[in-house]
Amino acid sequence: MSYAMPLTLCEALALLRDGSPRVIAGCTDFFPSQAPGARAQSLLDITAISDCRGISETADGWRIGAAVTWTDVVRAPLPPAFDALKLAAREVGSIQIQNRGTVVGNICNASPAADGVPPLLALNAQVEIASSDATRTVPLSAFIQGVRKVDLARDEMVVAVIVPKVSATAQSAFLKLGSRKHLVISIAMVAAVAEVQNGRLSDVRVAVGSCSAVAQRLPGLEARLIGCAVGDVATLDFAADDNLAPLTPISDVRGSAEYRMDVAAELCRRAVVQACGGGS
Repeated sequence: MSYAMPLTLCEALALLRDGSPRVIAGCTDFFPSQAPGARAQSLLDITAISDCRGISETADGWRIGAAVTWTDVVRAPLPPAFDALKLAAREVGSIQIQNRGTVVGNICNASPAADGVPPLLALNAQVEIASSDATRTVPLSAFIQGVRKVDLARDEMVVAVIVPKVSATAQSAFLKLGSRKHLVISIAMVAAVAEVQNGRLSDVRVAVGSCSAVAQRLPGLEARLIGCAVGDVATLDFAADDNLAPLTPISDVRGSAEYRMDVAAELCRRAVVQACGGGS
């Protein structure tokens, strides 16, 4: 076993190039995933790297470093479009987990029930990936490829999540249904970002988690909502036509596939209504 805690990104990337250490930050997923009696791995702790810390506004949007915790997100002065991400942050385990767990760790874990993914999808988030040779950026929707599967080579690490510039008037909402109020894996969850002009939806993005192997945006539903009067949103049939077409829920101990589809439609309705500023 070896443990490294580099102070610079260049040093971390060199360690990745020359070996195959496991990149860690909060370790809230890493340690519970270890089998009893498992031999310790070579670990690369990125929490001391300045390039991986902090949430900053850039000319093109916002940058969330790979070591940013959920508590950091809750405390950050972000525009209303990020409210869904903040609400999701408060749903990630206990306060202790939120203090340690990171946004990037949540997406790299690639769980279908990762709370942070739907809000980030609704924000058109991208993932900044670096190796010692190059840096690339991919959409979050392409980065997560399946259950526990991400687009990351052995010598690469995620440096940040990038959120493109958002309208100051856009609002957002996040809703999660589980078997209890807190400390629970979701049956279904929905994030919505909406912008209203002259009483009508001028932009809307809806993403659903826990209803497919990878959280999904709903482009058909989004297209039907554009131009809709705010007052009419609550009365629409969100389950009609192919609004939920990208979803492929499974049946498990938390709920049947049919129940998840019904729940997803209702959560979409409530989330969009809330993002329009209209309560539930």
